[in-house]
Amino acid sequence: MPAEIAGMDWEALEQAVASCQACGLCQSRKNTVFGVGDTQARWLVVGEAPGENEDIQGEPFVGQAGQLLDNMLKAVGLNRQGTGAQGVYIANVLKCRPPANRNPQPEEVLQCESYLRRQVALLQPQIILALGRFAAQSLLQHSVPEVATMPLGKLRGQVHSYEGVPVIVSYHPAYLLRTPQDKAKSWADLCLAMDVMRAGTPA
Repeated sequence: MPAEIAGMDWEALEQAVASCQACGLCQSRKNTVFGVGDTQARWLVVGEAPGENEDIQGEPFVGQAGQLLDNMLKAVGLNRQGTGAQGVYIANVLKCRPPANRNPQPEEVLQCESYLRRQVALLQPQIILALGRFAAQSLLQHSVPEVATMPLGKLRGQVHSYEGVPVIVSYHPAYLLRTPQDKAKSWADLCLAMDVMRAGTPA
């Protein structure tokens, strides 16, 4: 992480993201999507990249996928407007929308990596829920060498680690909207995350 970013507080980091021109996505974005929620939350949810609605509103996980995520979080007592034990912070790997919702490019993920890493350092969460393949790849690239070629299903059901924080991998809500039969698996992932939180399992 560049020393400049490593020394930033929340406000400075958000301003740095808002003015970022490190990759070509700055040319097409309407808004940067920094994150939302309690900056002292114990839970961190990491998604992949903003979509059209997120780009317009400047907030992660809005629209149908966001509603599904909110419902999933509420089922385990969490709320993006909550604080304390009910609080959650939600961010994406990419802070800008890829054109036409295409997949993130490796160089784009690389340019945004320091921002997410600093968010984790500032938040100091007790658990991270990685939603989707690109979130899992970004967070686990140093601890799971073969993560780039592993299907998401192979990463589920176990406790990974990012910067010493336990990581649980699950499906992205947008995928669950297309494949509702996998909602039960996603619920199992949430239950695993709850178990890790209750046990205080070290990563």
